[in-house]
Amino acid sequence: MPQLVALDMPAGNQFLAAALSVWDRGDAVFPLDQRLPAVAQFELISAMAPASIIDASGNETSLPNARPVRSGDSLVIATSGSSGSPKGVVHTHASMNAAAKSSISRLGCTKDHHWLVCLPVSHVGGFSVITRALQSNSKLTMHPSFDAAEVTRSAGNGVTHVSLVRTALQRIDPSIFLTVLLGGAAPPAEMPDNVVATYGMTETFGGIFYNGIALDGVETKIVDTEILVRGPMLMRAFRDETTPFTADGWLPTGDSGYFEDEKLVVNGRIGEMIISGGENIWPNLLEQTISQHPLVSAVAVKGVADDDWGERIVSWVVPKDLGNPPTLNDIRDYVAQTLPKFYCPKELTIVQSLPMTSLGKIDKKALTP
Repeated sequence: MPQLVALDMPAGNQFLAAALSVWDRGDAVFPLDQRLPAVAQFELISAMAPASIIDASGNETSLPNARPVRSGDSLVIATSGSSGSPKGVVHTHASMNAAAKSSISRLGCTKDHHWLVCLPVSHVGGFSVITRALQSNSKLTMHPSFDAAEVTRSAGNGVTHVSLVRTALQRIDPSIFLTVLLGGAAPPAEMPDNVVATYGMTETFGGIFYNGIALDGVETKIVDTEILVRGPMLMRAFRDETTPFTADGWLPTGDSGYFEDEKLVVNGRIGEMIISGGENIWPNLLEQTISQHPLVSAVAVKGVADDDWGERIVSWVVPKDLGNPPTLNDIRDYVAQTLPKFYCPKELTIVQSLPMTSLGKIDKKALTP
């Protein structure tokens, strides 16, 4: 019976060789996040229940309490845990290949292109770069972590395509690449022409919308503002064999959105909507607006319980110049130019940086007023 094998090693040629070897024998791989402390790694291994673990020296050690996988399963990858404890998402060879084919078809990738992995391969944003390169038979360079200087150097050595998150994009000159896929969080309001904003999740094996347009094979519908998707690149199940699908195969994303000019617009997570004074406020929209203020480098907003308003809008701003930060009135006046006044924050906290998850998303649970 096929088994799950944990790969406890950084991204690189050895990682790729180990994954290919595991697949050749009919087993599935589970990339272990190298940045986790030992206790967290132990807890994750216990939850995913692999049969063995291969370390950076190439040694494979059997583990107790293993749970098998099904024939055709290729990958178990942990979610980011932004809405709770991480779950193991099970993908098959068929779902991975479908995602890769749709992506490289949209991008026009060929064997003459060269992909770079610089995001964690323990998350779908990094691992999906591997499958695109394999599917298009193109060159592949893998970095163990993101380093702006190394990424820039790789572009000079022939890399043409890369997948980044917003924080990484801000640390390089994107024009050095032919194409940059951008995921992990809401894209900036203005992007270079060679940057493609993606929307997707671990359950869809990464981005399935490029600049608001669905990839080939992806079906979409909106039900009570929630985005539902269906297609061959969707996960098979969670590691505990439960599934999130409706009876007819649709995946509720938990995100609110709508179509405008035939392009998908994502409001944000349904559970993150702020209700203040009876008005519905989408944090994504407010953050995108505040981020365009000339004194603002980065921003996060969320609702905080309030006796009078139900929730009050609190904003955390990283100024471009700590010696010249915007005031609350500056932010409110700027927001009121393009959004209803009930979107205006009621509090402002100036910070040097925002707490981030490993995928480049703002860790709003760590923000306290």
